[in-house]
Amino acid sequence: MANENLSRNTQLIKRLKKKKPKDLDDQFSELHDEVFETTDCLTCANCCKTTSPIFLPTDISRVSKRLGIRPAEFHDRYLKTDEDGDFVLTQAPCPFLLDDNTCEVYDVRPKACREYPHTNRKRMHQILNLTLKNSTICPAVDEILGKLEKVYA
Repeated sequence: MANENLSRNTQLIKRLKKKKPKDLDDQFSELHDEVFETTDCLTCANCCKTTSPIFLPTDISRVSKRLGIRPAEFHDRYLKTDEDGDFVLTQAPCPFLLDDNTCEVYDVRPKACREYPHTNRKRMHQILNLTLKNSTICPAVDEILGKLEKVYA
């Protein structure tokens, strides 16, 4: 469904970049809260099935400790360096995603996982391209953009 809305979402993102609405952060935050009141991520987990978070050194340390392995072993077993020089998972779906869509390391998950889908951050104008990309992965982001389309029609 998100791919069906990609054209609409792309046009919205272009308009938002051009207009730079002063209330954009507030609108995103409000819609984020509204959409996630009724969103059950465990029914989807598409983010965990298709993408990798960026692992910061603190994430690597925390997750490796939880797994009972050294950070170097964690890196060798699970991570690679992407084209931007960031540490990301070598595979998708995430190796910590369980059959019921829960996360084996949820309590110590990377910062990028805790903040995903990044629709309630400050300075949303700076991550509109990422938001557009996330709209093809996360149904909640697609829904947020659909509601935002009505605000900025």
